[in-house]
Amino acid sequence: MNQSTALPAVPGTIQVRRAGLLTGLRGLVIAGMAVLGASPVMAEIHTETVSYRQGDQVLEGYLAYDTKLANRPGVVIVHDWMGLGDDSKARARQMAELGYVAFAADIYGKGVRPKDAGEAAQMAGAFYKDRALLRARVRAAFDTLAAQKNVDTKKMLAMGYCFGGSTVLELARSGAPVIGVVTFHGGLSNPVPADAANIKGKVLVLHGAIDPFVKLEEVAQFQKEMNEAKVDYQFHTFPNTVHSFTIKSAGDDISKGAAYNALSDKRSFALMKAFFEEVTAD
Repeated sequence: MNQSTALPAVPGTIQVRRAGLLTGLRGLVIAGMAVLGASPVMAEIHTETVSYRQGDQVLEGYLAYDTKLANRPGVVIVHDWMGLGDDSKARARQMAELGYVAFAADIYGKGVRPKDAGEAAQMAGAFYKDRALLRARVRAAFDTLAAQKNVDTKKMLAMGYCFGGSTVLELARSGAPVIGVVTFHGGLSNPVPADAANIKGKVLVLHGAIDPFVKLEEVAQFQKEMNEAKVDYQFHTFPNTVHSFTIKSAGDDISKGAAYNALSDKRSFALMKAFFEEVTAD
């Protein structure tokens, strides 16, 4: 015969003791909802491929949102220099699970993807040299997201990785009505420093302390621009961290200058999450 075991009470928790079984408050709540004929609200993430245009160029992005939520903040997510792929799509679904309408942008064009790092450098480099075109491409994604019926257009956000981080900064510098921008290990260069004055929202920079691809001079110049333009910005640096620290496929060899760092990935995501919660609550 089973015997009940006396267990010490835990403050703030309802406990049921029977035959050695401990059931917490969560179980009681779910059971109570079942009795009342209700059920816990679970996210239902819808994803779809969305074709859109910038000029004559056809682009193909990836939309993700919770079908149970309406009038939600929208966030544009911009890929690294390898183009829109699985990483960006996974981030879009992750943001949708947090309650955002997420749109993973396509900067290069439908079906245009580099086959290796060398080709990626050429593609990304062409946009770095033509900032007007880069702004036009990311603005097309921004406008496509803003046109979605479940988006609160007063709460538009943007986030990007590496090349994408540089891209969302250009979106902000263009004067787009974006209230919060986050760049993960992105480039910070700005050929027209005065454009920092066009930034309407807040900025969060998440940067590897020993990233060899973003020089200290570039960091100093960026901060100077932000300070002179009186932009509300934060600059977080992660120790022992190089470029591409959120991208698992980058490997773990920091001597190459680009490597995944699980702790910095986790910390940066938490900072991004808190930042977006702050700016959308204002």
